[in-house]
Amino acid sequence: MPSPRSADHPAPQPPERDAVDALIDRTRRLRGDVDAVRRDAVRVDEDDARMRWQRALCDLAVHHLDDLGAHLGQLREGPPEEASAPPAPVAGRGTVTQEAAGSLIGRVGSAEWNLLTDEVSWSDELFRIFGRDPQAGGLTLDALPSRLLPEDQHLLTALVTDCLVDGKPIDGEFRIRHTDGRVRTLHMLGEPVLDPEGRTASMWAVLRDVSALRRSQRAVRRSHDSLRREEHTAGTERRVAAELREAVLPPWQTSLRLPARGPGALDLAAHHLPAETDAPVGGGWYDAMELPDGRSLLTVGDLTGHGIRAASAMAVVMGAVRGMALAGVAPGPLLGHLNRLLETSVQPALGSAVCCRFDPATGTLDWAQAGHPAPLLFRAGTARPLPPPDGVLLGAASGVVYEQDEAHLLPGDVLLLHTEGLARDAAAGQGGADTGTERLLGLAARFADARSAQECVRAVAEEFGGTGRRDDACVLIARVGA
Repeated sequence: MPSPRSADHPAPQPPERDAVDALIDRTRRLRGDVDAVRRDAVRVDEDDARMRWQRALCDLAVHHLDDLGAHLGQLREGPPEEASAPPAPVAGRGTVTQEAAGSLIGRVGSAEWNLLTDEVSWSDELFRIFGRDPQAGGLTLDALPSRLLPEDQHLLTALVTDCLVDGKPIDGEFRIRHTDGRVRTLHMLGEPVLDPEGRTASMWAVLRDVSALRRSQRAVRRSHDSLRREEHTAGTERRVAAELREAVLPPWQTSLRLPARGPGALDLAAHHLPAETDAPVGGGWYDAMELPDGRSLLTVGDLTGHGIRAASAMAVVMGAVRGMALAGVAPGPLLGHLNRLLETSVQPALGSAVCCRFDPATGTLDWAQAGHPAPLLFRAGTARPLPPPDGVLLGAASGVVYEQDEAHLLPGDVLLLHTEGLARDAAAGQGGADTGTERLLGLAARFADARSAQECVRAVAEEFGGTGRRDDACVLIARVGA
């Protein structure tokens, strides 16, 4: 059993004043540092759950330090003289008592109940905490539970019984209904006081108003729970969007030959470079397919937005591109129809795309673009972008006509199609608007030595895959066979 406090327990000695002053000074400095962090946290988006949680924690820490400084100041000044203490305000007599501004720990009162004389001694502050008239005297242990909320009364009764019967210290919280109608949360610490013969003579307790502290802690918990829910939701959306992307993108990446037989066929390989781990899935895509007349379709594009909406829109666009290409629509008109599709969709979006149609019999490449990086042509150790025909972003304007251009590819040529994220992220990391494209063109020597499109893709992945990507990217490489 814990050692109960003796009635003749010697009075504690006050701490050294210099030591308390040092603690106050350290508390003030720490408070200033935390307050600086809090000011930065205030300038955040209210819709950001993580920032709301950080700000709530900063508020709680600042208030804790304010209360610590106030209590250290009281410790330095010593207990107030009873004679000089101001008269206690009495609720119901025109005076409204409030907690100290900015305080979370609140007021602290003390009490002692003498079991031999039935005398009850309350401090002035305890009367203020309960909103009770000092003239009415303190509440007895039997009457005290009546001021608690009904659901907390059994808790206080159990604490007092364990203290008086078994000598257990009191350490618990309960809620009271103040005379102003508000519910307050009190934290109670207490012990039995034994007489020289070891019998329980009285019980003392310190009661602290922790209402504001608990409210602040609840705010932190709510913001933390909100953050966790948002993170869980975002993680689920990323997973679903990634699964949708994987289901929509072509199942091949390592190698594809189009057409399957015949001279001048394309050796194809593609790669998706993901963004940072916690970045949402974007709307980039690549595709290649053999057309009924023996020609091949190559397309790469990117839609604005992220997550499930972008992935589902990407699925719609890829299906439309495939359908129009199978119907024999040329790249330029195809992009015009795609532009009208995005304009009239339930969820309008902007996008960029490049669409190519290759004829292996003649080596002719018909292509058009909609606000998209031009294909890069690698030939005999050199590299250059193809001159782009006119074309604006998909969904940006009505009635747009997309120009179509023609290029002639030779056996051994390598054509590289990519989304803008590949060059943009590289440029941001290296400095200079053209750095990403220049790095791609700088792979000409490696492409000349490559024996397959897959080796070319591997060179691109080695060059760009290690970058901390803000957005995902796609690359499609076609190597013209002999």
